[in-house]
Amino acid sequence: MIAAIGLLVGVVAGLVLQPTVPLWLQPYLPIAVVAALDAVFGGVRAMLDGIFDDRVFIVSFLSNVVVAALIVFLGDHLGVGAQLSTGVVVVLGIRIFSNAAAIRRHIFKA
Repeated sequence: MIAAIGLLVGVVAGLVLQPTVPLWLQPYLPIAVVAALDAVFGGVRAMLDGIFDDRVFIVSFLSNVVVAALIVFLGDHLGVGAQLSTGVVVVLGIRIFSNAAAIRRHIFKA
């Protein structure tokens, strides 16, 4: 319940304050969001499987975001930022859809 309230407060604050993202941070934000979504879907799946651990979730959440940002940063410095960003999105997208399928199977038994 606390997470849902926090999400609602965050969405309302974002809509009211309309923050701007600095230009240097813009390439990293979409990758960070996808990495965070991967951790969230993994956490929901673990909760439904009865193996959720809050410490594991926090470490997974932070490490996913940091590693994804480092990969994009490295790609930018090597001159292949778009290709590495695409790779990160594909890998994390596969994990997100895999977790979503497991959640669906758990909830709908199908």
